[in-house]
Amino acid sequence: MRKDIKTSALKRFNRIEGQIRGIGRMVEEDRYCIDVVTQIAAVRAALRRAEEEILRDHIATCVEHAVASGEKGEQRKKIAELMDVLSRSHK
Repeated sequence: MRKDIKTSALKRFNRIEGQIRGIGRMVEEDRYCIDVVTQIAAVRAALRRAEEEILRDHIATCVEHAVASGEKGEQRKKIAELMDVLSRSHK
């Protein structure tokens, strides 16, 4: 993972961690259910953005390197990994 992507992802995950703690406090305080659900949706959206950023970096580095290498086995492996993770994330 490139250093700038790693830094960005860690910042995102720290924010998400804070959001989750906030949701826990909302539940403890018996906040309005729709407000809690709204915050849960915001966390899911933030996780999706982090996932997309990391996947873009993976494609730009690992997958691109496999393609440039000309090694068919490595190319197939990277594409299979990518397809597997994409199919799991859309379930």
